[in-house]
Amino acid sequence: MKTVVTTAYRPTDETKRRAQSTAASLGVSAVERSKRTIFRMHEEEKGDVIVCKKERLELYPVGQSEPFFFHPNSAAFRSKRPLGADPLIEMSGLLPGDAFLDCTLGMASDALIASLVVGEAGRVVGCESDTVIAHIVQEGLKSYQDMPKLHKSMRRIEVVSMNALSYLKGLETDSFDVVYMDPMFTERITEASNFAPLRNNADHGQLTEQWVAEAVRVARKSVVLKAHFRSTDFEAFGFTRRVRPNTKFHFGVIQINKSQ
Repeated sequence: MKTVVTTAYRPTDETKRRAQSTAASLGVSAVERSKRTIFRMHEEEKGDVIVCKKERLELYPVGQSEPFFFHPNSAAFRSKRPLGADPLIEMSGLLPGDAFLDCTLGMASDALIASLVVGEAGRVVGCESDTVIAHIVQEGLKSYQDMPKLHKSMRRIEVVSMNALSYLKGLETDSFDVVYMDPMFTERITEASNFAPLRNNADHGQLTEQWVAEAVRVARKSVVLKAHFRSTDFEAFGFTRRVRPNTKFHFGVIQINKSQ
């Protein structure tokens, strides 16, 4: 799908410069807003529209009236709870100083929780196959101004615009302590409204034996899967499922425990 970059409805010199810079980074065209509505731009430009505002980037996919933009999302309230009791952290065994690979970065909520846990001595890398989404999330992680207590953890996250399997194949064995994957749910979760604008853009690739095998090769401690409670991927790929009553998704783990 074609993508163009523009400014807010009333552009400033700053947003004009940001539009040019964003377009150059993504290798797409920057176009004048000319006071056009997003709907009109979709029709005339025949593609998705990135709007450069002073405080953030917003992506308006074709057919969507609501934008996608970076926000800490669920990590905001998860960070206020004991991190050791977070299901992702509990299942993975992640500790301060560990290296964490998020194969399906999305809104970076899980990567942010992992970054809070591993701290400055650790490392968090997130793969996002869609270059536009990766850019918006990366810029958001670098520039988000609310919730100052999360800033250092956000800034530490490394965003890789690459298919997860391709990235895994290029890694040395035992490169990360924990490898995490949260493929797009095959069944829509209506409560997950923050993801609605991305459903046509995000990678809907499902889990494969090769993906899991590469994850196991790369992980030292564990490989963790998050999936819809109806998913059969846990049993199909050898994950031990943790049933979470009254929730729409479950976690599963393959324990590795390789010596470092």
